[in-house]
This record gives sequence, C-alpha cells and structure tokens, in this order.
Amino acid sequence: MELTILMPSLNEERTIFKCIDKALSSIERLNIEAEVLIADNGSTDRTIEIVSSYEENVRLISVNKLGYGNALIEGIEQAKGRFIIMADSDDSYNFLEIDGFYEKLKEGYDMVIGNRFSGGIEENAMPFLHRYLGNPVLSFLGRLFYQIKIKDFHCGFRGFKRDEVMNLKLCCGGMDFASEMIVKSSLHNLSLTEIPIRLYKDGRDRKPHLNTWRDGWRHLKFLLLFSPKWVFLYPGILLSTFGLTLFAILLNTDIQIANINLSIHTMIYSSSLFIIGVQLFSFYIFSKQLRDNVLLSKAPVMRKSRLTIEIGLVAGGATALAGLILFFLSVFYWADKSFGNLDPLKMMKLVMPSITLLIVGVILLFNSFFLNLVALITKK
Repeated sequence: MELTILMPSLNEERTIFKCIDKALSSIERLNIEAEVLIADNGSTDRTIEIVSSYEENVRLISVNKLGYGNALIEGIEQAKGRFIIMADSDDSYNFLEIDGFYEKLKEGYDMVIGNRFSGGIEENAMPFLHRYLGNPVLSFLGRLFYQIKIKDFHCGFRGFKRDEVMNLKLCCGGMDFASEMIVKSSLHNLSLTEIPIRLYKDGRDRKPHLNTWRDGWRHLKFLLLFSPKWVFLYPGILLSTFGLTLFAILLNTDIQIANINLSIHTMIYSSSLFIIGVQLFSFYIFSKQLRDNVLLSKAPVMRKSRLTIEIGLVAGGATALAGLILFFLSVFYWADKSFGNLDPLKMMKLVMPSITLLIVGVILLFNSFFLNLVALITKK
C-alpha cells in the first residue's frame, strides 16, 4: 500500500468525520492505494461509532495506553502504507492539503514536517504562550542542540517513511513524541525537510489535551536528555577551565578588583568549580555511551575511542599521586615548624592543590572503572 493517513483520536466526535472525509477526498484525488487509520486512545463519546460507520479505506484500532505518543506509536506499527501522513483529528489541520507532504516523500525525503509559522496561523488557532514563547523557544533549542534546520518542532502535521521511523524505536508516550521523532531522525541521519502549512482553529467544544507547562517541560526535558554536549560537556569545559585558571592565578597572587580582594577563600571555590567540571565531563562520556548504544543503537563510544580502563587508571593514579606528593610536602613543611602554628595563607596554598588533585585523581580512577562497565553492559 502506498499511503496511510494516520489520526490519533480521543473524544473527537465533533470533528473526526470532517477529517476522515477530507482524507478520503485527497486519496481519491491522488488516485493512490491508501487507507485512513484512526488510532483511538479511549474515546467515550461517539467517536468510535462514527469511525465504524465508514465501510471502505478506513480502519479503527484501539490503543489502551493513554497518551498522544502511545496512540501514534501503535498506529505507525499497524499502518500498511509505505508512507505515513499524520495529523490531529480535531480539524486544526486540513487533510485536503496533504499533497505537499506526499510529493516530498516521493522525492526521497525520509520525513516532512509542516511549518505553521510560515504557512499561517488562523486567529485563535494557537494560544498566545505557545505561539510567541513555547514553540519558538523550544524549536530554537532543538536547532541549537542538534543542528536541525526545522523551525517548527511541534507541528503535528507531518509525513514520513514508515520503515525509517520504525527503526527509530520511538518510545515517548506523551506530547514529547513530537520532539523525539525529529531528534532521533536527525541523530540517525534521516533526510528532513519542512513545508509551509496552515493551522486552523480546531472544532472542539472542550479544552485541548495539551497541557502548556507540563508538556512544555516534557519537550524541554527530552531535548536536554538527548544532548549530552549541552547538558554535560560544554558546562563541564566552562567550569573546569574557569575554575582551573582562577585557581592557578590565586596560587601565585591575590586578585584585587576595586576594593574587593580575592584570595584563599576564592581559591577554594575555584577548586570546587574545577572538580565539578571534571565530573561533568565524565557524565558526558557516560551519557553519550548510553544514548548512542542503547537508545540509538549505534556503535559504542568505547569501540571508536582510545578511552580504556588502563588510560583512566594511569591518568587518575598520576593525578592522585601528585596530590599525595603535595600532601607529604605540606606535612614536611609543618614538621619543619615543629608542628606549631603556621601561616594559614601559605599553608592553604599548599594544601588546596593537594586536596584538589587527590579528589580529581580518585574521580578519574573510579570513573574509568564505571565507564568500562557501561561499555560492557551496552556492548552488542
């Protein structure tokens, strides 16, 4: 079969027949072998009755697991078409306008996303916060984190090749499914494009299923979880570089800014920043290993890099040893003073590097074991 037009539904008796009629008209106009598939998510109104009244080219499946994503995941699995075009069944998208999606898919694109901002948004079709804050900000972060040129991450009108999307192993059961589909497509190097579409005011007589703050957070959380560079690597580089630089300067001299003197107490905090940065870098390696191998089914990081337990042990051991040497030097210095009172400033500038190196060395030692454990667990 050439095409499946997929609609998730939950109590859409006011609009479902309009969407089905438009979809069937498009199928007839395009003169292709196609079906309309309704993935119902537990409707308690007349939705199921209305869908069941269609005798040809319309199928109904029941999805027991609640959630927008769950309905679509089941629908994609049961679709018969090699291409799928999906959209909500609330009449906010016009199924008479599927031609652009179908043409782009035939051109060879793996996924085609609608852009409501370039195609036009009917008055009162999108809440103010969604239009001017939520969608633009989250779409910007998606482009920033993943270098994707899609400008409307959350448009529900999209088309794709069924087999390619099945390989993504999508799992988000809620509204964050929309972000997951685009992000995983990009990480799997699928070809994506965007076409302008118009968003219409929906025909519901009830509140939408979308919850502004809850679902907005779920989208943001997904974008962060799949981007270890922005969550761990870049903050880790920033903190460790800044902390180490400031620490090194304060070892030799105090810093005077106007009437503010930065000395030993600032050095303690800069040491902490450096340690946190090192740990964040470790988290980056762990999370990238898990994301690529387990969630994206890519080749493990450990097979591509020279990061081995031996290198970690050597680096951690050398760092910890340097810390121990400084520790013994500080003890000898104290002994030279007959274990009496010492100049706190001079002593701390010897003790702090020792403590910092010891902590970083221990982190590297144990994280090298953990990283290799992760590599073994995720090994194919």
